[in-house]
Amino acid sequence: VQLQASGGGLVPAGDSLRLSCAASGRTFSRQTIGWFRRAPGKEREFVAAIRLSGGSIYYSDSVRGRFTISGDNAKNTVYLLMNSLRPEDTAVYYCAADAAIGLSTIRLSRSYAYWGQGTLVTVSS
Repeated sequence: VQLQASGGGLVPAGDSLRLSCAASGRTFSRQTIGWFRRAPGKEREFVAAIRLSGGSIYYSDSVRGRFTISGDNAKNTVYLLMNSLRPEDTAVYYCAADAAIGLSTIRLSRSYAYWGQGTLVTVSS
C-alpha cells in the first residue's frame, strides 16, 4: 500500500482544512487508516483512525468533536476534516495504513506498516 497525504496549509485559528490520504493497492477496503501528527519538538501522536471494512471510527480526546475522519472506498481515499483549528493543532500530519490492527493498539503508530510522506498544517493565532 502506498499513501499520499495532501491538503495541509496555513490557516488562522478557527478555520477549517480537509486533509486527504490517497492510497494505491487493491486491498484498500480492508485497511485501517490512521492519521497521526507530529508537532515541533513533540512526539508523534494519534489523531484519528477508521476501519474501512465496517466503518468503526476512533478519535483522540484532543480532536474529538472538531475533526471528522471519513473514507471513500471508490476513490481509495480517506479524509480528515479539521474544524475549529487551534494553534496547538500545528503539526505535520501523516496518514498510515495496516490491514491487521487490534482495538487495543489502533492508537499506536507502531501498529501501522505503511506511511505517507506527511503534510504540514500551520494554524496561526
